Amino acid sequence: MTDKPAARKRKAPSADADAPKKKSEKPRADASADGQPEESDAALKDAILKAALKDAAFDGFTDSVLAKAGKGAGADKSILERLFPEGVLSLVEYFSTSVDAAMEEKLAAVNLPKLKIRERIKIAVLTRLALLAPNKEAARRAAALMTLPMHAGRGAKMMYRTVDAMWRAAGDTSTDFNFYTKRGILAGVYGSVLVRWFNDTGEDEKSTEAFLDARIENVMQFEKFKAKAKEAFSNFPAFTAWAAPKSKTK
Repeated sequence: MTDKPAARKRKAPSADADAPKKKSEKPRADASADGQPEESDAALKDAILKAALKDAAFDGFTDSVLAKAGKGAGADKSILERLFPEGVLSLVEYFSTSVDAAMEEKLAAVNLPKLKIRERIKIAVLTRLALLAPNKEAARRAAALMTLPMHAGRGAKMMYRTVDAMWRAAGDTSTDFNFYTKRGILAGVYGSVLVRWFNDTGEDEKSTEAFLDARIENVMQFEKFKAKAKEAFSNFPAFTAWAAPKSKTK
């Protein structure tokens, strides 16, 4: 008779075998790469910017200024690199976009479209200068940094965003070539006024406002000249035909 194989012993079930399995927790949809909610990221960036502006007024926008501001706000190096990927350049750009956003909010409370065009532009420019005023020296340092040749491209993009926000707040709806000429002209006006403002030591800064009025008047005179020239040339059909866009011949 052959021996029957010994029956295998069944292991006793563990105490938590019948316990319901917990689902793995998924990260929140509004969480950033390191688990921080996006809302806290925005608040942290604002805190870092606020701290950095104080030191930037004296030391400029440097890596050490950014590191100090981050440390004071409780952000380590990895968090700083995520919030400001390009270091101080990202910080300066965030400074500019923050002021643009505040400017748009203030201008939205004013019914600019009902005003004359020169009044709209004046209010928009003065509103942005007023927002920069508490950090005037830091703004000067930021502007100086962005005028360096290696940062000229980024500086131009920042200027475009600013004047585009001004025109949109002023009710501009152009979609043709005027869209670009308006922004180009306003960039020249705002840029020159900004330099004048940086050097204005008067308490009321009336000289800056007078300078702005003069620049706007220059633009308005130029626009009047363009309109008159267009009207005058319209009386010459040959010239009008010559200046008209030519269709490409196949």
